[in-house]
Amino acid sequence: MHSPLTRRGLLAAGSGLAATTVLPALSGCSLVAAADSDPDTLVVHSQLGTTAPGSPTYLAALDRFRKENPGLEVKNLINGDDLAQVYETSRLARKEPDVVMVNLYDKTLAWTDVGATVDVKGYLDDWGLRERVRPEALAAWTDAKGRLRAFPYFATNWPIAYNRALLDRAGVDAIPTTGDELIAAARKLRAKGIAPVTVGGNDWTGQKLLAQIIQTFLTEDEARHAYSTGDFGSRGAREGIEYFVTLRDAGVFADKAQGLTSDLMTTQFNTRSAAIESAMSSALAKVPEEVARHTEVGGWPLADGSAHDKPTILRTYTLIAFWISPNGVKKIDAVEKFLRFMYRPDTVSRFIKESGRDMALRSDAVSTDFPLVAAAQRLGSRVSQVLLPDVYVPPAATQPLITATSTSFTRGTSAAKVRAALETAYRSV
Repeated sequence: MHSPLTRRGLLAAGSGLAATTVLPALSGCSLVAAADSDPDTLVVHSQLGTTAPGSPTYLAALDRFRKENPGLEVKNLINGDDLAQVYETSRLARKEPDVVMVNLYDKTLAWTDVGATVDVKGYLDDWGLRERVRPEALAAWTDAKGRLRAFPYFATNWPIAYNRALLDRAGVDAIPTTGDELIAAARKLRAKGIAPVTVGGNDWTGQKLLAQIIQTFLTEDEARHAYSTGDFGSRGAREGIEYFVTLRDAGVFADKAQGLTSDLMTTQFNTRSAAIESAMSSALAKVPEEVARHTEVGGWPLADGSAHDKPTILRTYTLIAFWISPNGVKKIDAVEKFLRFMYRPDTVSRFIKESGRDMALRSDAVSTDFPLVAAAQRLGSRVSQVLLPDVYVPPAATQPLITATSTSFTRGTSAAKVRAALETAYRSV
């Protein structure tokens, strides 16, 4: 895929933000501070360090690394959803951090292609770390030119969580596996004042569930074509959109889903206000124990004529990875020490045991304190996997697709209008 994020595009994107929100986003650090040129100081830019799942484990790992490497200082810069924009701005000033921890999505898809980060395949092999990585993760992080964009780290299972206690209260005898069963369950839940499926219809969580439902009638190759090109005119895509609209207008989704966010979604499920949610591993890890013990995980119910033979889930290996910047290449010995430490089995197992994270690395550790995460890991062949569209959607279409998602979750919007909203999101590509 040709990337629109050229150096000219980076300059245009960065110049408008440098004087507004970008600098404060570095938590008080200036770009100069972010790019410490001291060879004995490693600067890491991450989304971990505040409330993000795995943050306590990550900060503890940094403390252990510092103790084991007393001559090497580590500065940890923290950003949330704006990390990619902050990094691009610092890169334009040639003051970027040495290592960046972020997922493969939207802006980051273009980084290796435009030289904002480097191909790490040679480092992975030179440092003998290839065997630590799951083959699926290596494939996911390798671009069309054979370049490995980053060192894979976090993965996720993304099943559907069902609160059996709420389903039982409403008289739903079994986990729905078909669309008709889901609609019937939704009616019974609503009769008891319980929201059926809660979803962040106004953000990325809704966009993922919409994509999952549309793929009910699509093969993997057909789904890849649809989300790469914005062409939702195939028979399978149109049937998937119609299936979504049928479910929506039958009351399957929570009221006003088009205005809900991921935080509101998880709150509704975790407080027993809703019976069902599409929940990635990090959300499953945060389900309270009193709710988790009544919760089962499975797939999204199918419709007649589906391209799949089992309810579907999403899986991906493209969550947080370690990207190396051009500045990081100048401190490659320090970067090597850091990545060897983060790839160590004991470090990886602590993320699994303490944070309930799924990992892109091989490990024998089990999420014993996070039963729903472990249950999702055991789903195996009982579910069918559909395509996570993130790495195929052109960056320019990412945010417009969120807007299209909110439109799609608005009850009464026809299938034709849903399709038009999705295809319109690609017009600026």
